[in-house]
Amino acid sequence: MTAELADRLRIRYTKLGKIRFTSQRDVARMWERALRRAKVPVAYTSGFSPRPLLGFSLALPTGGESDAEYLDVRLDPAEARGGEFVVNPQAPLEGPAYLDLAQMLTPLLPQGIDVACAVGLPHSEESLQEAVTSCNWELEVSGVDSDGVTEAVERLLSSTTVLVERDRKGRRVTDDVRPAVLALSATGPSPRHPTNHGLTAHLAMRPRGLRPSELLRALDENLVLTRARRTHQWIDRSDARLEPLSVTGQLPGACVPDHSGQLA
Repeated sequence: MTAELADRLRIRYTKLGKIRFTSQRDVARMWERALRRAKVPVAYTSGFSPRPLLGFSLALPTGGESDAEYLDVRLDPAEARGGEFVVNPQAPLEGPAYLDLAQMLTPLLPQGIDVACAVGLPHSEESLQEAVTSCNWELEVSGVDSDGVTEAVERLLSSTTVLVERDRKGRRVTDDVRPAVLALSATGPSPRHPTNHGLTAHLAMRPRGLRPSELLRALDENLVLTRARRTHQWIDRSDARLEPLSVTGQLPGACVPDHSGQLA
């Protein structure tokens, strides 16, 4: 089987520390500059004001941290035919271009955005935002004591319906968010701030995603979110739950797409 020209790059990166207060739009501009400086052959839209074709995974709330953010970069076929950006179905890690690119991009980005890996992917119509179905979160909260947090978690998990008011396209609606809470547990005092309390949550993103701030309103209106960190984004495939890219640990900057070797 011969190697195939990559249609796009998929990049996995972190967003940690002070950079968490930067909006998604500003992060996109940072990526545009970094890709331009790294001389990645990015494809652009047509028209009077061309824009790079970048596709981000689910937007991270401003102030939130993440161990697993994703970016799809559409490649310009005319510029990418030098042979570097290819997909080999028999060896998805083959090609030093991806390992070198992952190591090259981090110094071009602000502190806190570290590139874990980059992989070339063949053509697919499904975007990251369409593919991701759920996320794992580590949360720190204050405003309620430890017993109160535990009781709130138990109360929510034992409920069949949990109604929360939230904004939808400029109007207030009341939704039942209980189906979106796939798992939830209290983890006790925070090791960073003993007066805060920890939560781990697995929240569905379909049909409409549940944000950590909305989860807290469902638990107890007195809870205050002091820290939110997304640890995983998941794609459901039949009976399997997969990450858009899994870091292999075999080589610095190495990772692979899902088990099919295709765009998740």
